[in-house]
Amino acid sequence: MTANHSQRVPVTDPGSSGDAQPKSGLKKVVAASMVGTVVEWYEFFLYATAASLVFGTVFFPNAGSQLDGIIAAFLTYAVGFIARPLGGIVFGQIGDKLGRKHTLQVTIVLVGVATFLMGCLPGFNTIGYWAPALLVVLRFVQGFAVGGEWGGAVLLVAEHSPNKSRGFWASWPQAAVPVGNLLATSVLLIMSSVLTDDQFLSWGWRVAFWLSAVIVLIGYYIRTHVSEAPIFLEARERVERTEEASYGVREVIRKYPKGVLQAMGLRFAENILYYTIVSFSIVYLVTVHEYDTSQLLLALLIAHIVHFAVIPQVGRLADRIGRKPVYFTGAVLGATWAFFAFPLFDTLNPAVIVLAISIGLVFHALMYASQPAIMSEMFPTRMRYSGVSLGYQVTSIIAGSLAPIIATGLLQRYGSWLPVAIYLIVACAITAITVMTLKETKGASLRDVDAVDAEKFGLAPLPMGR
Repeated sequence: MTANHSQRVPVTDPGSSGDAQPKSGLKKVVAASMVGTVVEWYEFFLYATAASLVFGTVFFPNAGSQLDGIIAAFLTYAVGFIARPLGGIVFGQIGDKLGRKHTLQVTIVLVGVATFLMGCLPGFNTIGYWAPALLVVLRFVQGFAVGGEWGGAVLLVAEHSPNKSRGFWASWPQAAVPVGNLLATSVLLIMSSVLTDDQFLSWGWRVAFWLSAVIVLIGYYIRTHVSEAPIFLEARERVERTEEASYGVREVIRKYPKGVLQAMGLRFAENILYYTIVSFSIVYLVTVHEYDTSQLLLALLIAHIVHFAVIPQVGRLADRIGRKPVYFTGAVLGATWAFFAFPLFDTLNPAVIVLAISIGLVFHALMYASQPAIMSEMFPTRMRYSGVSLGYQVTSIIAGSLAPIIATGLLQRYGSWLPVAIYLIVACAITAITVMTLKETKGASLRDVDAVDAEKFGLAPLPMGR
């Protein structure tokens, strides 16, 4: 039974948790999760920025107009999102069976190799249609790996965290996302600042992709020095000895379909808002106003710093006042962002542009920060990796992957940002309604989630925590 069913999940003393690590050990787990997430998202968002600035010219030079080339590049970008649910399913199954740690070691290597090879690809003018074709293949591999990354990274922390502060600690892997984005933006900013436009388009952008090899080695090493949470090891033992206790995507869909749908609803507006802010904003400023690329990358860099600083504080707030009010506020505020952001963009004032993007990412953080805690409290340990990965990654196909394409298409057709604003309102309304269907799980014990699951489905109880 999950926290979203009619029977409320018992809540133990929020100050205790049988699996809680000493603070020094918990920080080590957080660091291991974060460094891998930084690597994964450095590479994933590097592609997003390059798709906005470079790939339309390098891989799709015959697309027609500038916006047509960008849309073609974003379509290859969407391939990564399509691959993510498949990665979530495969690695969720592996992670629930073999463990979070080993799965995360595989995903970080896969995404690193794919990204490095992207930097080696010749352009369309060199090998013709093989260039975009190979780009699509590598993008698929990259998305497949990232699909398995998120669930493992956040669960490694969530399952080690104390009940009373799970929102705070589990938000740190989320904070690693803007760090990865910050690194990608910084490298591209340096390249675009010190090189001419021809040099940047010819080889400068490739350096950022090649640098991934160094970061991958560091991330892989750190991830070898963490251990699985005791609650996972005990759940795995029960699955091995109890025929009725199963795991994986099929099991979570059969036993917890409502939880999967709620996870998808939570993800919907958050994902669309984020990619509207960090991807479509670039398209709008570059194509409508011919805004300077270096200035724009600097604005994004500052905004990512703000995003990183805010996420853990929002996680702490969710521990204090609850998951639902914080998330609901983010959905409501997210619906307002476009109505003031695009007029601020139109001023072409650098400080004002930074402010508009930063405010948008603060609104996003109100939803994003508490996702790991909420979703981990929705599913039992035996199928938690599969449950959170499925709900999180499937939504990416209809949300984040399409958001820049839809927004760019609306801009191209109507010549206005207003349809984009309406698009955001609809997305935020879906998420706000989903939040209203949830039960509050602040301070919930993951052991109690497992106990309710065992009682509902007649499973042997977990052994007592050490």
